[in-house]
Amino acid sequence: MTTIVHMLRHGEVHNPERILYGRLPGFRLSERGQRQALTVAEAVAGHDIVHVVASPLQRAQETASPIAGAHRLDVRTDERLIEAANDFEGQRVSVGDGALRQPQHWSKLRNPFRPSWGEPYLEIAHRMLGAVYRARAVAEGHEALCVSHQLPIWTLRRFLEGKALWHDPRRRQCSLASLTSLVFNGEELVDIVYSEPAGSTDPKVTGA
Repeated sequence: MTTIVHMLRHGEVHNPERILYGRLPGFRLSERGQRQALTVAEAVAGHDIVHVVASPLQRAQETASPIAGAHRLDVRTDERLIEAANDFEGQRVSVGDGALRQPQHWSKLRNPFRPSWGEPYLEIAHRMLGAVYRARAVAEGHEALCVSHQLPIWTLRRFLEGKALWHDPRRRQCSLASLTSLVFNGEELVDIVYSEPAGSTDPKVTGA
C-alpha cells in the first residue's frame, strides 16, 4: 500500500527588517508568499490528499489554508512541525552585518555540529519524523501534506538519507513553497522526491 507524505515549506514571509524571526508570532505571508501558496494548491489539486497538517506558526497555517480548502479539509496542527528554536531569534544574523559581529554572541557559535546556538539537529529530526509517521498513519493508502519550515524539512531529509545532520545552509535544497515528498510502501520509506511548483529561491536569503 503506497502512502505519500508531502513536506511543504511555507511561502515567502513579510519581513522588511530581514531578521531571523524563528518562532516569533505575527510573521505572515507576503503577497508573493500568498501567490506561492495558491500555486502549490493548484499543483496538487489532482492529488489524493486526505490530510493537511501544519506547524502552529502563522506563515505555515496560511500556506496550508488554500490547499486544505481545495480538498475540502480542515488544517490540522502538529507542534512537531514548528521552526527550529534559535538563540538569534529577533536579530539580524547576516555575516558581517548583525549579531554575528558582536563578541557577546560568539560563545553560541562554539559548536556548529550540534548546533550550539539552538535546537540540536537530532532533536529536530526525531520530532519531524514523529510528525511524518503520524501523518502517514492518518492518510494510509492516500496522501498527506505537512507544512513546515526550511531547516526542519532539510534536517529530516538528511536524516532519512543517512547523511550528517550538520550542513552548509547555503546548500539546502528546500526553496520557498517547495515539496519534499516521502513515498512509503506500507511503513517503509522507498523514495524521496523533491519539486518546486512555485519556482526556486535562494537558500541564503535571511527571513525568506
